[in-house]
Amino acid sequence: MRRILLVLFVFCAVTVNAQIKVCDKAAGGIDFPLCTDGKVSNIFVSDADHEVVKRVANIFADDICLVTGKKGKVTTSKSVKGKNIVIIGTLGKNAVIDDFVQKGFINVEGIKNGWEQYVVKVLDKPRANIDRALVIAGCDRRGTAYGVFAISEAMGVSPLYWWSDIPVKKSKSLFVQTSEYISKAPSVKYRGLFINDEGWGITPWAKKTYDPELGDIGPKTYAKVCELILRMKGNMLSPAMHPGSGAFNKYPENKIVADNYAIVMTSAHCEPLLFNNVTEWDKKTMGDWNYMTNKGMINKVLDKRISENGPYENFYTLAMRGIHDSGLIGVPKDKEVSLIEEVLGDQRDILAKHINKPIDSIPQLFMPYKEVLDIYEKGLKVPEDVTLVWPDDNFGYIKRLSNSEERKRKGGAGVYYHISYCGAPHDYLWINTTPNTLIFEEMRKAYDTGADRYWLLNVGDIKPGELALKYFFDMAWDVDYFNFENSYDFNTNYLTSIFGEKYREDLKDILDTYFLLGFQHKPESMGWGYLWNNYQHMERVIDTDFSLINYSEAEDRMNEYDRISDKSEKIWKSLPEELKAPFYELVHYQVKGAALMNKKMLTAQKNRWYARQNRAATNLYADKTKLFHDSLDYYTKEYNTMLNGKWNHMITVSPGWKGKYQNMPPIEKYQPKHGEDMQVFIPGKDCTLGLGAANVLPTVNPFVEKKLFVELYNRGDNAFSWEATANMPWVKLSKKTGTTLLQERIDISVDWAKVPTGDNLVAEIEFKTKNKVEKVILPVFNPQTPTVAEIKGLYVEDNGCVSINAGKFHRKQEANGVKVRTVMGLGYENECVQLGEATQETQSMWNTHKVAQAQYDFYSFNGGNVVAYIYALPLFPIDPKHDTRYGVMVDDGLVHWVTVSSKEYSGEWHRNVFRNSAIATVKMHVGKPGKHTFKLICADPGMIIQKVVLDFGGMKQSYLGPKVTMVE
Repeated sequence: MRRILLVLFVFCAVTVNAQIKVCDKAAGGIDFPLCTDGKVSNIFVSDADHEVVKRVANIFADDICLVTGKKGKVTTSKSVKGKNIVIIGTLGKNAVIDDFVQKGFINVEGIKNGWEQYVVKVLDKPRANIDRALVIAGCDRRGTAYGVFAISEAMGVSPLYWWSDIPVKKSKSLFVQTSEYISKAPSVKYRGLFINDEGWGITPWAKKTYDPELGDIGPKTYAKVCELILRMKGNMLSPAMHPGSGAFNKYPENKIVADNYAIVMTSAHCEPLLFNNVTEWDKKTMGDWNYMTNKGMINKVLDKRISENGPYENFYTLAMRGIHDSGLIGVPKDKEVSLIEEVLGDQRDILAKHINKPIDSIPQLFMPYKEVLDIYEKGLKVPEDVTLVWPDDNFGYIKRLSNSEERKRKGGAGVYYHISYCGAPHDYLWINTTPNTLIFEEMRKAYDTGADRYWLLNVGDIKPGELALKYFFDMAWDVDYFNFENSYDFNTNYLTSIFGEKYREDLKDILDTYFLLGFQHKPESMGWGYLWNNYQHMERVIDTDFSLINYSEAEDRMNEYDRISDKSEKIWKSLPEELKAPFYELVHYQVKGAALMNKKMLTAQKNRWYARQNRAATNLYADKTKLFHDSLDYYTKEYNTMLNGKWNHMITVSPGWKGKYQNMPPIEKYQPKHGEDMQVFIPGKDCTLGLGAANVLPTVNPFVEKKLFVELYNRGDNAFSWEATANMPWVKLSKKTGTTLLQERIDISVDWAKVPTGDNLVAEIEFKTKNKVEKVILPVFNPQTPTVAEIKGLYVEDNGCVSINAGKFHRKQEANGVKVRTVMGLGYENECVQLGEATQETQSMWNTHKVAQAQYDFYSFNGGNVVAYIYALPLFPIDPKHDTRYGVMVDDGLVHWVTVSSKEYSGEWHRNVFRNSAIATVKMHVGKPGKHTFKLICADPGMIIQKVVLDFGGMKQSYLGPKVTMVE
C-alpha cells in the first residue's frame, strides 16, 4: 500500500510498501535533492500535458515550500535544463519523458496501458544539460498526480494538512532516497466520497465562512474537496444534493473544477444522469416527476444534462425514484419492473446520443437502494455492462452482494457505504463512531465477491469523518494490505505519526474505548427515541435501556467516558500550539462530545429516577444535566471559533430535521421534605416509590470480582448522621460513620482469607441513625469445591448467569478451510469471534462435529433448562441463495440453529441497527452442575458473534447484559 507513515526527526518518511523515502539528509548514491543549501530544484511539466498535471506540479512546489520555506519554479519551457530538475508528466504527453523511455532510461512496461499507475525514477545525467533528474511519470493523468502526491506525503505533507490543520514538519533540506519505484494499479477502479446531509455542516460553512461571496457550496469549496480526494488517492465525487445547497450543475464552473483535478463525477442513487431533482426539477414549469405520465419532460432535462456534461469524465447513475430520497410515485407494483427497464433503456439512449463511445464502454451504474432492491429481486434485467452498486442498510451492513452469476457480468460491481446517515430509526450525522474493523469486514467481503469497480463513501460533511475517510480510501487503493489487525490499529498509527510516539498508548486507549462505547450505542441516539416514526417523525427523548440498577451499566459507561475524556484533555493541554487544533478536530471534540452527550442523557435519566424516589439529590442532578448540556455547546463553539473561525458553522450538535437529542432533556425538580430521612439503595434494587423490597445485595463469590456498595440517600433537607456495623469480621466497609446531606456510598468488600466455606453464607450490615435502622443482607457463596485454582480461566455461573466474551474461546475447531478467528475492535466486549469467511460454502448442518466451531468451557452450580442469549452482528446474507445461520450447543446435546438477518425496515431490523446487535434467544438444557462446554457452530460462514449469556434464572434487565464472568 502506498500510504504514508511519517517518522519525525531525524526527518525521514517512507510510503509503506511503496518504499518512496524522503529524508532531510543525503544517504549517498543517487539521492535526489528537492532542496539543499537553500536551493530548490525547479519543476518541469509539458504544456501539452493534462491540466491536472500542471495544477499538481504547482501544488507540489507549494508543498516543498511548506516544508523548506523555499519555492521552486514550475516551467513549461521546451528547453529543459538545470543542475537538478523534477520532471513531471504523463506518458505520451511529455516529450522529455517519452524520450527517456525510448532511450531505455525509464522502464514503463509495468504501467503502460495501466490504470492510475506511475513510475518514480532518479536519473543521473540523462542529458548534457541536466545533472540529475527526478522523473515522475504516470500512465494517465491521475497516475501522474498520485506519483507527485506520494512524494508530497513522504516529505511530510499529510493529505489532511488543510482539512484537519495538520502542521508540516519543517526542514531546510529534502532528499528523495528512492532511486526507482513502480506503483501497482489500485484495487478498486473508482473510489469516491459523497457529500450528503450537508445542510448542517459543509454548506453553511461554505456559505458563511469559506465562500461568503458566492454564499453557497460552489467552485471554491469543490476545489478544496477535489484536491483532498486526489491527495487521498481517490478519484470520484458525488456532490452535495440536499435542499439548501446549490445543485452542482447550477454553477457551470463546478464541473470544470472537477475536471481540472481529474475527478470523476457521479451522483446519488436518486439522481439519474447527474440530475439533481431536489432543486433542479421545477414542478410548476415541468410537471410531476412521474415517469408514467411525464416521461417526455424528464428525458428532456436528462438529455440537456448529458449534452452539457458528456464531454467530461463521469460515472453515470441510471435510476428512477421519487423526488429526493423517496420511492417511485404512481407506479403499480406489477408495472415496476417493466417501467425501470424502460427507464434504463431510455437513459442509455441519451448517453449514446451525446457520447461518442460504444455504450458498453461508458461507465454506468445501477444502485438497488431501499425499495429498488425489491424491484431488482423481482427479475429486473440490468444491462450486462452496467455496474451493480450494492448499498448497505445505511447503518454499515451491506444488504446483499453479487451471486455467482452476477459476478460474471462485464459491468462488475461496487458498494455504496455509510458512516453518516439521516433516516430511520435514527440519524447519525454529528460525529463518526463507525469502527474501521466493521468497514473492513463489510468492504473486504464485498471485494471478495467482485465489488472492485466502484466504492462510494457517504461521509456527510467530510468533517469530522476525516479518519474514516482516509481509512476507506487507503483500503480502496490497496485492499490486500489490510486485515482486521491493522484496521483496528489504523487510527492509532496515523495519529501517532502526527502527535508523537509518546502518546501511542494513550491514543490507543482513547480510540479503542471511544469506538467501543459508540458501537454499543451511538451518541446521536442516546435520547433513545426513534426518528421518522409515527410521532410526526420527531424524536421523543425517553429513558435509555442502560440500567441505573443492574450491572452498574449506566455508571460504568459514564465513568469510561470520563476516563478517556480526561485523558484526551490532558494530551490536548500538553501539545504544542500548532498541534492543538488538529488534535481537537480529529480526537478531542469527538471524545468530549460523545462523553457529554452520554452524561447529559444518563444524568437526566438518573434525575428523573431520583425524583420518583423523592431523593434530596434530585435537583443536583438536574443542575448537572444542564451543565453537561451547556458544556457540549461550549466545546462545539470552541471548534467553530478556533483558528480565527476557519471552521465556523462546520460543526453543529443538531444536524437533521427531526432530532431532539441536541436539546435539554426532560428533568424534574423536587422539594425535599423538612427534616432527615435516610434511605438505602443497593445494586439490583429498584427503590422507586411503591416498589419496596428487601435490602439484599447480589451474591458475592470468590470466582468473579464484584463492585458492591450501599448508597445512603436523604429524602429530607437536613443532614443525617449514621453509623454502620457488620456482624461478620470478614465484611469490610470503606466507611463506618458519617454525616450525609444528599447521598453517600459505602463500598462493601469481603476478606476471602477469613470467609469460611459454605454455599449459603449470610452477613448482615446495619446502618443506624438516631431514629432509623436499615439492614442490608450480603449473601456469600464460598463452596468447598471447586476452588478458584481449579476453574481458573473458565467462565462461571455468577448470580444465576454465565456471561461469555465470544472473542475469548478456549478451543477452536477448523474444518473444510473455514477458519475461526478473534476480531479485535468490534462488538460489545471489543472483541468477537468470526466463524469463517462469508464467501465460503455453507457448512453441513448434519455433521456438526466435523464443521468449524468455537468452544467455551464454563462451570455451573445449577443444572436444568437455561435460556441462551446470543449477541451477533446484524449481518445480511451475502446473496439470496445464502443465509446467516449459526448453531449453538451445550456439550453434545441438541444443536439449535439461529439466523441473524432481518428484513430492512422491519421492527427487528430497527432494533438490531439501533443497538448494533441481533440478539437471539434459545432455550437449552444443562445436564447437571459442573463443567460444561458451550459451542458456536458454523453454518453460513462469516457470522460474527459478540457475546453469549446463559441465564439460569438470574438475568436482570439491562442493555448489554451481565458482565463477563470469567475466573481470572
